[in-house]
Amino acid sequence: MATARTSSTLSPKSSSPGLSVRVGRERSSSIVKVEKIGEESQEEALDQSVYDNVNAEWVNRKGAWLIHPVLIFAGKVVIDTIPGMRQEISWTLVNLFYLGLSYLMFHYVTGIPFHSDLHGGVYDNLTLWEQIDEGAQYTPAKKWLFIVPIMLFLASTHYTHYDPWLFAVNLTALIIVLIPKLPAFHRYRVRFMVQEEPSGVGTPLTPNFPHSGTVTPVGEDITLPPITVSEVESRL
Repeated sequence: MATARTSSTLSPKSSSPGLSVRVGRERSSSIVKVEKIGEESQEEALDQSVYDNVNAEWVNRKGAWLIHPVLIFAGKVVIDTIPGMRQEISWTLVNLFYLGLSYLMFHYVTGIPFHSDLHGGVYDNLTLWEQIDEGAQYTPAKKWLFIVPIMLFLASTHYTHYDPWLFAVNLTALIIVLIPKLPAFHRYRVRFMVQEEPSGVGTPLTPNFPHSGTVTPVGEDITLPPITVSEVESRL
């Protein structure tokens, strides 16, 4: 079944009535769009090195690595206090809460909360994970933050007795958290249902001009009266 497609056109009233111009184009949307944020330049590296980024340097301090198992253990104790809580559900909730908090903290929130002007705004569009160690890959801090979710997933899988439904939920959450940590996705954003703005440039359509080789029509014939030499001399 053929569908009729309509578009807004403009037909100017001129000597070429066949010329029509499309005003912009229809707005379209993309289900999934991957775009890169910024470019790593020498100027950006200089702005990052002027002052220490206190928003990301804490991950390399003493005790920063220990806080992760402490939070996991504390969350497990709190969830187990709920009456009637099963161990399978308890470990699944601990895994989901930790992964959700990790994704929100390291891969969702961008910028730095303080002293943004000291770095020339180079961190405004970067996540905390992209700020750690000035964006360097395979550093000890990033390796630790990559291993902890995997170890928690293995523990939750074991204590849920390899239930297929709980395994699928935990594995999906793990993949969502690990993908932004990969070097191939550094400074990339995956956006869903992105509306593309219509173009404001008019696109001319096919005009109905005469074909090449045809005679160009002229206006009405204008006959001029003859001028004699005597009339010219008399006017002079």
